[in-house]
Amino acid sequence: MSVADWAVLLTAAAAAGWVDAVVGGGGLITLPALFLVLPGLPPQTALGTNKISAFCGTSAAAVTFARKVPMRWKVLIPGAVIAAVAAGCGSAAVALIDKKYFIPVVMVVLIGVAIFVTLRPSIGVTMATHPPTRRKTILVVALAAGLIGCYDGILGPGTGTFLIITFATLLGTEFVRAAAMAKVINCGSNFGSLVFLASTGHVMWTLGLSMAVLNVAGSVVGSRMALAHGAGFVRAVLLIVVVAMVIRLGWQQFA
Repeated sequence: MSVADWAVLLTAAAAAGWVDAVVGGGGLITLPALFLVLPGLPPQTALGTNKISAFCGTSAAAVTFARKVPMRWKVLIPGAVIAAVAAGCGSAAVALIDKKYFIPVVMVVLIGVAIFVTLRPSIGVTMATHPPTRRKTILVVALAAGLIGCYDGILGPGTGTFLIITFATLLGTEFVRAAAMAKVINCGSNFGSLVFLASTGHVMWTLGLSMAVLNVAGSVVGSRMALAHGAGFVRAVLLIVVVAMVIRLGWQQFA
């Protein structure tokens, strides 16, 4: 690759780290960048290479959030393990799924998310009056880790966004804390998918690790901005990213 190619990919990795740390969806930046620079790259190799930087970035964001946000580790760590297994299974099954039907479903869900967040301005901005029970928290985290983790292994875009919306809606968690929780689960799903794709030879290690350095930097900056500016900032970025994801997936599907 030329110097310009490296510049494009490293810049994309930094931007993706920032977006991923705040609301998720960084894969919609790095994956198109990889296909732009390396048009002949097999999709699974692009996904596997991206997973290195994504795993490193989400790990850095999780650590940054954990220093400021109280975390229920006894619930989140098992959730991350569930997400890892689910994502590995999703990556293993990716060849069996026709994405031309899968992507429109994701687009409809994202549009629904945007409408829901717009019409319910209190969601994710304030904590629930009555905190959820431990049993409900465990159930929601486990189901989200399994279902959304599997989706991350199959396709990926918006995994963090779906986790944030799930925790904010079903657990009444404000967006900053929901983002912190999402990072832990997303670490698991990224790791599970990466392990499977690496075991099948679909990883460009030098490129992936180089992108990871910039992704980590972007993730740290993004998570610190989310902590500094609060739930309103996260909500605004979430809506922008969801709209961008719908446009990007629509272009990919119908152009």
